[in-house]
Amino acid sequence: MRVCVIGAGLSGLAVAHALKQRGIGFVCLEKAPDVGGIWRQPEAGERGPGYESLHLNTAKQLTGYADFPMPESYPLYPRHSQVAAYLRSFADWTGVRDHVEPRTEVLSVTRDADGLWTVVSRDAAGVRASRRFERVVVASGHHTDPALPDPLPTGADSFTGSILHSLDYRTGGDFAGRRVVVVGLGASAVDIAADLSRNAEQTVLSVRRGLHIVPKQLFGMSLDEIAEAPWWNEMSFAERRQWAEQALLVARGRLADYGLPEPDHPLFSSAVTLSDEILSRIRHGAVTPKPAIASFEGDRVVFTDGTSVAADAVVYCTGFHMTFPFLPAGCPVAADGSVELYRRVVPADRPGLYFVGLVRPVGAITRLVEAQARWVARLIDGEATLPAADEMREEISAYLTSIVQRYGRTQGASIQVDVGPYLAEFRESVPV
Repeated sequence: MRVCVIGAGLSGLAVAHALKQRGIGFVCLEKAPDVGGIWRQPEAGERGPGYESLHLNTAKQLTGYADFPMPESYPLYPRHSQVAAYLRSFADWTGVRDHVEPRTEVLSVTRDADGLWTVVSRDAAGVRASRRFERVVVASGHHTDPALPDPLPTGADSFTGSILHSLDYRTGGDFAGRRVVVVGLGASAVDIAADLSRNAEQTVLSVRRGLHIVPKQLFGMSLDEIAEAPWWNEMSFAERRQWAEQALLVARGRLADYGLPEPDHPLFSSAVTLSDEILSRIRHGAVTPKPAIASFEGDRVVFTDGTSVAADAVVYCTGFHMTFPFLPAGCPVAADGSVELYRRVVPADRPGLYFVGLVRPVGAITRLVEAQARWVARLIDGEATLPAADEMREEISAYLTSIVQRYGRTQGASIQVDVGPYLAEFRESVPV
């Protein structure tokens, strides 16, 4: 085997397909019992970022693989079980399932003196294996190491309720009749709050910082369709921002009218939250917005505005640390938290190592992942070449500088990409 692919979710399967099409020998190591990544976790009842109410936030037409569309019978935004079934079908249709080793955890990936890579893994029986490869492609995602406030607010140790992370959340039915505080305003926070509001006695949404909440569709078009539309990409960045701000004002008004903090930053200068539900649940009184948590006092959660509520549980939807424990420290995440990758794929100083899917677009990620996978396959096959390490470092530095100018030094900002411009980078080097 020339190549080791780590992970058999949406990104790993795209890489496997691209390698197989070129006749490149590979093995795909997957920690879970089957392919599908986070989409298979809710049905399997496994701990992870997936939960029972999880649906696609992006339209099926652009979230499916280009040469294997999602079934016409699927709704526009399929639920997790449908996406998991689709990914299994893709693995079978492409024949890449035969290359997947399930229940195999990668323990370490190291580059040897001769330039080859040693991958140490452990199977379900606990047996370790050490194999050497020419190349390694990491497509394992970054939603495994939960991030909680450090330290937690005063009194957390004596709080009589339970404190959870979204990684531990499965379904609102587990909280029937209970009083729950959800912390955060990202995708998982608004999904979980909306889900809880149909089961819990009381659902409170604690928000420290305002984010732009965007419906999944504007003017009848899904956001990912807009992101790839020629008319959208022909506009300047300032024109796109102005168009979107006006559209949001028409679609949902001001967030302050819902009791949420107005964002302290312009649209597209931070990640946005896609949701058709949360504002409606707030307007119906099913979810009550509150500011950040100041402290815990017995069974009560006290907020920074001095108000408090009795709570049986607090669910922190505060994201994940971007960690790759099987890789050397600092690869690809630098000490300041920024991801240092040429074209968001290649570490400049580690020849033969690639990352696929480590990007965060506003819109469907699949087109981006497929473009990355095809480019990596061409690099491995020798049809494409990388520039010198110094040139790659210059590109990385320029990109991160532009990210700081646009987003500031926020966690995860260094993996933000704009769909149209990012795809254009690969069209130059990957024939359509």
